[in-house]
Amino acid sequence: MSELDRVLAQIDRDMDGALERLFAVLRIKSISTDPAFAGDCAANAEWHAEDLRAIGFDAAARSTPGHPIVVAHDRNASGPSALFYGHYDVQPVDPLDLWDRDPFDPVVETQADGTKVIRGRGSADDKGQLMAFVEACRAWKAVTGKLPIPLTILLEGEEESGGVNLPGFLDANQDELKADIGLICDTNMWDATTPAIVTMLRGLCGEEVIIHGADRDLHSGFYGMAAANPNRILARILAALYDDQGRVTLPGFYDGVPELPGQLREQWGTLGFTAEKFLGVVGLSVPAGEKGRDALEMVWSRPSCEINGMGGGYQGEGFKTVIPAQASAKISFRLVFDQDPHRIREAFRAHVRARLPADCRAEFIEHGSGRAIRFPDTDPAFAKARKALSDEWGKPAVFIGSGGSIPVTHMLKTSLGMDVVLAGFGLEDDRIHSPNEKYNLVSFQKGIRSWARILGALSS
Repeated sequence: MSELDRVLAQIDRDMDGALERLFAVLRIKSISTDPAFAGDCAANAEWHAEDLRAIGFDAAARSTPGHPIVVAHDRNASGPSALFYGHYDVQPVDPLDLWDRDPFDPVVETQADGTKVIRGRGSADDKGQLMAFVEACRAWKAVTGKLPIPLTILLEGEEESGGVNLPGFLDANQDELKADIGLICDTNMWDATTPAIVTMLRGLCGEEVIIHGADRDLHSGFYGMAAANPNRILARILAALYDDQGRVTLPGFYDGVPELPGQLREQWGTLGFTAEKFLGVVGLSVPAGEKGRDALEMVWSRPSCEINGMGGGYQGEGFKTVIPAQASAKISFRLVFDQDPHRIREAFRAHVRARLPADCRAEFIEHGSGRAIRFPDTDPAFAKARKALSDEWGKPAVFIGSGGSIPVTHMLKTSLGMDVVLAGFGLEDDRIHSPNEKYNLVSFQKGIRSWARILGALSS
């Protein structure tokens, strides 16, 4: 048997142990956004530091103004170095009555179709995913006594609550954390049997606008049509964000947005994606965005402008005839390629101001921003990881985009200067952030084997 074959055999032999360790982590209530669970977050960080020390890492839970960050090093091997990122914190479990069992009492369940799943909060996001990587390291160390490459592991405890302390931590520890390539597990497969590497992530610009009119709510009979109505003004402003072709009308909005490269478009065309299937699972069928663009292109490689919330006037039971003193909306812009979130924020604010009546005013609240990021799939590390995934799953791994945003990828690129291989084994039906979260048992086992193969491939 080759060295890799022996490592893979060790993984299969130790699956009961791997599950036991994962369950130990899943039982820890590391809800980062709720101060009541700060002690649990600290305990989870210490659990990981101790576990990593047990397999030969120099590991510690480092203090931050918030929850600890675990840093572990094993640099005894030669060759290109890697930094692995994961997060040990989880989302709140509310509403608790929608769970079929205690969210912190993990179990392996068999579903109606025979699929075995690990049920529990954090099973997919991100404890099961990060433990798959750790178990791959454990197997390499058990079989060969060392890792294939020099490795640093970074486990955050605030990803689900804004990650406010991570940027400063990365900046303060640049020399210690720099590596040749970054590895992140917090992503999905293309489908249950097709592995994927995410190479494109959209950026984000979040904005809230409040339109102020009269100094109080007004009687709509006494003041109707004579007084400015913030609801009507806001509706007109928001409607003007789009033209009849579904394009965003802000000047310069599409600056830095090229057409999709032909080779990538062709690869995406082989994925069997249809708008009818994609939208059908949520009770829709017709794409609503830019005319002439398919739905996959819209969510992976085109920018978006979405109204996420609106409010103004009486919204309780019954009816109240008022002209509200103010109306508000929350808007998110998902960005691609080289779009500048700061220019888009200013363009949106100018769009609002230009449509305000003389005696009304607008208030703006910023809700964060970040640039899109894309990684060169021609980099040798991506080719090696792709082959390793393809060998494990028996199907060619695909390079895909993601409509969401993972801010840490941009931090690793800008602060530490590294490209990042995003290879995770979650599925769209894992119910992350929702009640009854699960992680397929196959995803966990083959995820461990996949990371073992990737580590071996990066050493060559």
